[in-house]
Amino acid sequence: MLHVMQTAARPISDGVLRAMFAARKSVFVDLLKWDVPVIDGTYEVDQFDDTHATYLVLADREEGHLASARLLPTTRPHILDSFYGELCEEAPPQAPDVFEITRFCLDRGLSARERRAARDTLVTALAEHALAHGITAYTAIAEMPWFQQILAFGWRCRPLGLPQVIDATMLVALSIEIDTDTPAKLAAAGIVPSIDIHAAAARVAA
Repeated sequence: MLHVMQTAARPISDGVLRAMFAARKSVFVDLLKWDVPVIDGTYEVDQFDDTHATYLVLADREEGHLASARLLPTTRPHILDSFYGELCEEAPPQAPDVFEITRFCLDRGLSARERRAARDTLVTALAEHALAHGITAYTAIAEMPWFQQILAFGWRCRPLGLPQVIDATMLVALSIEIDTDTPAKLAAAGIVPSIDIHAAAARVAA
């Protein structure tokens, strides 16, 4: 099931969110060795996990995490403009209808086939969420191998500047345009959901 969620002051009080923050710690801290905050040695939670963040979380029937992404409004401080503005040839895009995709996370417990299915489902969900909420573009920061995957998804995607090596990693800032043709473009490139994203549970976790 797809959960579309916003969180208030206690982000680890909800089961689905708790599983997501734990999965983020497993991927970004344990595997990728990012130097980011960890709560109780279990949950990766940073300063952008506040009341303005929106989460798309794919979970199984037992609320186990499959995949997730965090969306941040670009009209407020976000990762690209706060820390990586030099990746953009011009100023980072900022508009009410532009959101930043961050913490795109696939659970480490999935098989390769399951990871591909979860990835494709979450990408489709991001496009449909944008269309349903008046979002015309996403921005993001990606390492080069992931950027090459994103380009191959079939949607309109372009770099916002030249790739740069930052902390020994080649990074690129990108923009993804979303319009009514985007789901069809994704499907034509083989990006199709394998989980019912229309049975979404939209809620606020207090």
